[in-house]
Amino acid sequence: MKTKFSLFTVLFLSIFYIGYSQTGTIQGIILDADNFPISNINIKAGADGTKTNSNGFYIITIPANQDITVEFTHISFKKIISTFHLKNGETIEFNPVMSTSIEQIATVIVNSNRRKDVEGVITLKPETIRKIPGANAGVENLLLTLPGVSNNNELSTQYNVRGGNYDENLVYVNDIEVYRPFLVRSGQQEGLSFVNTNLVQNVDFSAGGFQAKYGDKLSSVLDITYKTPYKFEVNADLSLLGGSLSVENISKDSKFSGIVGVRYRDNSLLVNAKETETNFTPSFADAQGYFTYKFSNKFHLSFLGNASFNKYNYQPQTRQTNFGTLSEPIALLIFYEGQEKDQYQTLFGAFKGSYFANDNLSLDLITSTYHTTEEEYFDILAQYRLGEVNTNIGEENLGEVEFSEGVGSQLNHGRNDLDALITNIEHKGHLKIDDNRIEWSVKYTNEDIRDRLVEWEVIDSAGFSIRPPKTVLTNEQPYTPYSGPLEAFNNVRTTNNTQINRLQAYAQWSKRSTLGTSDVWYNAGVRVHNWSVTGDGIASSNQTVFSPRAQFTIKPYWEKDMLFRISTGLYYQPPFYRELRDANGIVQPNVKAQKSFHIVLGNDYSFKMWDRPFKLTTELYYKGLTDVNPYTLENVRIRYSANNNAEARAYGLDMRLNGEFVPGTESWFSFGYLKNEENIDNRGYIARPTDQRLKFAALFQDYVPSVPNMKMYLNLVYNTGLPGGSPSYVDPYDYQNRLPDYKRADLGLQFVIVDDKKQFKSGWKKPFKALSFGFEIFNMFDAQNSITNTWVRDVYSKRQYAIPNYLTPRVFNIRTTMKF
Repeated sequence: MKTKFSLFTVLFLSIFYIGYSQTGTIQGIILDADNFPISNINIKAGADGTKTNSNGFYIITIPANQDITVEFTHISFKKIISTFHLKNGETIEFNPVMSTSIEQIATVIVNSNRRKDVEGVITLKPETIRKIPGANAGVENLLLTLPGVSNNNELSTQYNVRGGNYDENLVYVNDIEVYRPFLVRSGQQEGLSFVNTNLVQNVDFSAGGFQAKYGDKLSSVLDITYKTPYKFEVNADLSLLGGSLSVENISKDSKFSGIVGVRYRDNSLLVNAKETETNFTPSFADAQGYFTYKFSNKFHLSFLGNASFNKYNYQPQTRQTNFGTLSEPIALLIFYEGQEKDQYQTLFGAFKGSYFANDNLSLDLITSTYHTTEEEYFDILAQYRLGEVNTNIGEENLGEVEFSEGVGSQLNHGRNDLDALITNIEHKGHLKIDDNRIEWSVKYTNEDIRDRLVEWEVIDSAGFSIRPPKTVLTNEQPYTPYSGPLEAFNNVRTTNNTQINRLQAYAQWSKRSTLGTSDVWYNAGVRVHNWSVTGDGIASSNQTVFSPRAQFTIKPYWEKDMLFRISTGLYYQPPFYRELRDANGIVQPNVKAQKSFHIVLGNDYSFKMWDRPFKLTTELYYKGLTDVNPYTLENVRIRYSANNNAEARAYGLDMRLNGEFVPGTESWFSFGYLKNEENIDNRGYIARPTDQRLKFAALFQDYVPSVPNMKMYLNLVYNTGLPGGSPSYVDPYDYQNRLPDYKRADLGLQFVIVDDKKQFKSGWKKPFKALSFGFEIFNMFDAQNSITNTWVRDVYSKRQYAIPNYLTPRVFNIRTTMKF
């Protein structure tokens, strides 16, 4: 009965268990006045104690949710006394500098998340990112459990936030902006995101209303910090989808540290489970490294490098999709010839020099180069039959098509090549004057893009070649033959050689103060962005925009722990190359920056339930957009009109409740409401391609009470249907069909053999610092989610049928993780 009862809790999240003691962790490196590590520092917290190693590193566990005094002592240095107050499971970094002459005695109440709460930033723990199951496990997978963040394609690492599209999100790694490939059109062509989870130390995410120090995008900021190692460590993760390996270390004098990670991924397990039978040979691999050398206590030099090699070979063979109703079942049978061969290769390198003039002034210089070469070649002939299905139980041909209502074929051809080189150089500064913080930056970017786009599509139905949908001539095919010359249904041919030069700068001021008995925080800043577009056959253009932004946060001195904040500003998105290229592939240099007025009202309510910490975060937001560049969305491919002929608005409510529903683990539940609409050419407001009204998500961690080493991780997502269930060529004002709701649940079970609390001094388990084996079920309820529709004509009834293109069904995976 206990086993059944535990399974019931796993699936329905209705009962939670109370268990072991609650603790927090303090770790760091102790240095002397010359910034050298000090070994054998005695660290005492109550009855517990430890010492620093030869690199000055220490780690100590203390009781959570109470004030704990920690003493740092050494015979050659004056002692340090600090008081900490940590939440259960919280880990903070505390790096004191010990003096030989001044005794440092102080009471310090540490709350590492307060600054992020003030800014409206969500912080995600790397440990959670590595454990949560998903078809594309990683940082982006965890983002999809947050309110306001959506993606209806588990094969893609891209996401949209509060009505924005995939191109409207900023991603930084150690203050360095990173980029995605340009030509990817399908989620299954994506193998790896840029972010290597094994290298991650900290993850911050803002869904809107972010500060001026972040760049010019309309929707969100993902700010990643990679590790600065303090000891030797090896991490490995292996599964049926691929594997990853990372190695980190630090020199004996603590001046040089580095971490290197390699990854390989094969999506065959997921793609071969779909209804289309294929010969599929993907190969996604990358190598990353982050290195830091401390020349002195004032100057540090870091390097971030990445090399990614992705090959995608696809030979579809057959497909059968059953749809319709129980009384009138219909099937689509497709027989394929041809193949698709794609390659995406990127090289990225960045240097960051940091100069610490004194405790109040730091200066950075960052240079980076991103080079991508992309090829997308395909010739695929699809011949289809649309017919009635035999439903007579007992007959040999049960489920087969008995009568064809429509036949036809479709030939797709593509020869797309892109070569892009993006170079950046940026200076950043940070100055602290009493309670004031001033930050500034100046950045120059050069984008050199060479692009050849050759695509055409021929559609044949019942022996008639279907002409372009917007042809001027009368076209009644396939019902009436057309005697004119043959013409492709879609035909795009263009070659572009485009250069974009950008000059960006920002300055912002922050201050912490008091207002009566309340703590208040102020932030105000402005960005300026100038860009020019030139190229072969392009009339050059030059534009400039200014983006003022502000935040105000207040924490009243109330019995209840409440925090209120408001963020507002004008956000511009100067066009990137894809936004300049119209549906025919022609670059339009005069495209303006899309502009959005943001206002975000937020509240954090921290409280205790079952004597454990919880937090309810609520945000109301409104975005009014002008100079909108309309686009269509098919799978993950975005095509812009390259014309600022629309306005739009997005508003909604996001809520997230997180805390220890199970003692010692963090889980959360998210809810979001969004209304996102646009007005193109003053024809009235209609739903935008990312208008996803309701979103519910949950991330839940549990363990089996009788077997505490058996961990459970559950990832639930429900999104209402997106617009886009219509042919790509139709007028959106005439066709506002929606796709079905998106429902998905991923379950991971992990048996922990070795961890921090369970170490072995002998036997085969001795080398391991951590070891676990797991079993994962993706889409465990086998929900039939669709990403787009294929439209097929029925000659007899003169109708078009929407045949859903389904995503992955239920898939099983095994996984092991280890640390040395």
